[in-house]
Amino acid sequence: MPHASASEDTSEGTPEGTSEGAMETRGLEPVPDAERTGHIRELFPTWVAANISVLLLTMGAGLVVFNGLNFWQVLTVAVAAPVLSYGIVGLISIAGKRGGSPGMALSRAVFGQRGNLFPGTLIWVARWGWETINAVTGAYAVLTVLDLLFGIKSNTPLIIVTLLLFVAATFLVSGLGINALRVCSTWSTYLFGAFSVLVLVHLVANTDWSAVFARPAGSTAMMVAGIGTIAAGGISWVPSGPDFTRYLPRTASSKAVVASTVGGAGIVVLPMVLMGAVMAVSTPSLASAQDPVSFIGELLPAWISVPYLVIALIGMLLINSMSMYSAGFTAQTLGINVPRAWAVSVNAVISLVFGFLLMVVATSFIGSFISFLTLLAVAFSAWIGVFGADMLRRRSYDGEALMDTTRTSAYWYRGGFAWQAMTAWGVALVVGLLFTKVDWFAGPLAGSWIGANGLGWLVTIVVAAALYAVLPRTARRARADDPDPEPVSATLCI
Repeated sequence: MPHASASEDTSEGTPEGTSEGAMETRGLEPVPDAERTGHIRELFPTWVAANISVLLLTMGAGLVVFNGLNFWQVLTVAVAAPVLSYGIVGLISIAGKRGGSPGMALSRAVFGQRGNLFPGTLIWVARWGWETINAVTGAYAVLTVLDLLFGIKSNTPLIIVTLLLFVAATFLVSGLGINALRVCSTWSTYLFGAFSVLVLVHLVANTDWSAVFARPAGSTAMMVAGIGTIAAGGISWVPSGPDFTRYLPRTASSKAVVASTVGGAGIVVLPMVLMGAVMAVSTPSLASAQDPVSFIGELLPAWISVPYLVIALIGMLLINSMSMYSAGFTAQTLGINVPRAWAVSVNAVISLVFGFLLMVVATSFIGSFISFLTLLAVAFSAWIGVFGADMLRRRSYDGEALMDTTRTSAYWYRGGFAWQAMTAWGVALVVGLLFTKVDWFAGPLAGSWIGANGLGWLVTIVVAAALYAVLPRTARRARADDPDPEPVSATLCI
């Protein structure tokens, strides 16, 4: 599952991209069949690494404190959320092995060469927020370790330094390429798993389990809302799914792709959310802490908390590296024809600025985080609905047409837009926002059952897919060697 590094590729179609060596130089161009040497088993540690975040502990605590759920309801949420969200990630990832290109490059076949700029821009901007959240959490982890080991207390200059170090390290890891990322993902999986077991053992031995199981059950509505909140994090990875399957052979099992994706995410999400819920019984303030990391040092002995935070820090570096990897592709699909390192550097600078504001100015980290996740899920879901519905009737992608951004492209459609996809995407996005409520925004339908249960993102997917399925399909040009022929309708291609 080779990743591209921050390479020197300044165009979309360098003639000789390669996955060999420490760095990959391939850009957006499809991977030739001869170079598709990836293995499905590599997906498992990738999605483990994508979820190694202590924020899951805080979110698990929130299910108890804010949603009022008991242990068994939290368990239901912790199982259902990754199955739902990463099931979608896995399904969309199948497009990667079909087309051999990153997700937002394949999206050109659906929205048109110009039309794809709209969802692409929205997703690129949304990644700024995701990378900011990860940078802040990583900086908090560094600050907590410094406090535990050396008694160094947090201050504004130190916050700036830790943010700079984390973002710089993220940029470096992202630039090392597939081999480094694969090794880091594998070893972080082993190490994080081992220390998570230690934390579990400590909790089992030191938790008042009578108090944990004595909590009354919360409402079904709050449980559904909890599933939506936890699932939103997974939904944010959906457009990136094909980026990590593009080196798989076309014959790779689709069922195995989905199973590895769900399994890798679930094996982290389930215990982390449960641990957070158990911790919240004795420490309710965990759910609303401005610093979502330092509580680990307060609840766990230093011999567990310090290495646990260090491993979690590595995990957060990998999460941001994966996000920046995909952000580089997205930037290139927007026509930013510069080396991926330069494109990604924009995200790095923005995450530094927003991260500083979130750590120093914002009054509620978890409130800002949940609001961001909610809006992020809606923004991505409109694309998911359209792209997913298209996948149901498309089995391959025209690699030449994907890379041709001129009027001669088979994916030019009408004026560069596939209006069926654009209409479905735009309408679904508006409908989803109508049902959405966050700290600083509330749609007019946010008080409905759907809105109150945080299901605006799910409505967005359904509306987008349904509209795309029923609207007249925009015709595409066909070539004699077209790998994805489709009937030419009466619609004219300009």
